[in-house]
Amino acid sequence: MSTKEKMTSRERVLAAVNHQEPDRVPIDLGSTSSSDISTIAYYNLKKYLGLTSGHTRVYDVVQQLALPEDDILERFHIDVVDVGRMFNTRDEDWYDVTLPTGEEVQFPIWFKPVKQPSGAWDVFAPDGDRIATMPLKATFFDQTYFPYSDGYPDTFKNMPELMRKVQWFGIAPSPWDHSSEPDFWQQLREKTLSLRQNTDKALLITAGCALFEGGNFLRRIDNFLMDLLLQPDEVARLLDALMEIHLQTLENVCDAVGDVVDLIRLSDDLGTGTGPFMAPETYRQLFKPRHTILCNYIKEHSQAHTFLHSCGSIYKLLPDLIEAGFEIINPVQTNARDMDPARLKKEFGRDLTFWGGGVDPRHILNHGTPAEVKAEVKRNLEIFAPGGGYVFNTIHNIMPDVPPQNIVAMYEAVEEFNNR
Repeated sequence: MSTKEKMTSRERVLAAVNHQEPDRVPIDLGSTSSSDISTIAYYNLKKYLGLTSGHTRVYDVVQQLALPEDDILERFHIDVVDVGRMFNTRDEDWYDVTLPTGEEVQFPIWFKPVKQPSGAWDVFAPDGDRIATMPLKATFFDQTYFPYSDGYPDTFKNMPELMRKVQWFGIAPSPWDHSSEPDFWQQLREKTLSLRQNTDKALLITAGCALFEGGNFLRRIDNFLMDLLLQPDEVARLLDALMEIHLQTLENVCDAVGDVVDLIRLSDDLGTGTGPFMAPETYRQLFKPRHTILCNYIKEHSQAHTFLHSCGSIYKLLPDLIEAGFEIINPVQTNARDMDPARLKKEFGRDLTFWGGGVDPRHILNHGTPAEVKAEVKRNLEIFAPGGGYVFNTIHNIMPDVPPQNIVAMYEAVEEFNNR
């Protein structure tokens, strides 16, 4: 057993982020939409554990992710939660639905996808534009509406209105599903204060503020990737319009909960499986200066640490992301090129907290035996945990095909490592 003094969950996470070795490795499940669990996997996990109470609620409707309940958080010693869980807490905020794969779950009352004769589920904006679809046998929604797919407009005045028709903004998880309410920011502060007073877990809020992803959502990724090389001035103009929106969002977030939350998460998928989407020079020209502004704003106007979600192989961008001001990287996609755990820890472990990378959910967690899952978890913990700077999570979300016994084995392995 460890002889270190026992910490609270919040102390444990903050120690890790400050590169101090905590009493045990902190654990995340469900504090972000890239460290969560598929509703299908969650349903199967509860059934496996014999848990018949509570509800299987779809928290992130785009990716069909579950809201982990308190019993699950305590069973697996989870140390951090999303403040969005303080919204939609009444039973009347949800309704029963059966997924195409047969699981009985609940959707938030505002989310009413339309089932088509093909079996697909479609989501429509109030004006009738289809903004998202989940094809038959799929387990998440795809974006179908791209406001600027035909070209850049002369003015971006209507960008906020158009962004409400982009699925990632228009059908976002809590707390943002309440953002149009007149007293939203007051609600956010009151609910976040209540959460902090009633839990010792670290608190996280996702602010989004996507730049590269924002361009993909608005222009469509094939167009936007070409724009980076062929129309950089138009890209810059688009990014400046996004920055006006993002800085207003950060101002409101920091005013409301900057003194309450511990982590503010931004999102910008910059990597593919084999390398960044763009040359580092392109990142430095178009995105790094703007990321720096966003990070500086958070640091100057809140107590929160800066957290970046970026999938893929981002090794070549990590020095620039550190210089831009990001302290935490998630999901640490160690199954991508150049993302070897030992290399990451050796080269960047003094400057970055790695949040994720605990086990591969695409090969080991879903197809391996419980023993193989445990072996990989412990191998990665041996690399990432020493000296702090690490929070355990899978590489991205736990997917629908992951057997529940492997999920249990994963958390058992962390517990065994912590209790050595």
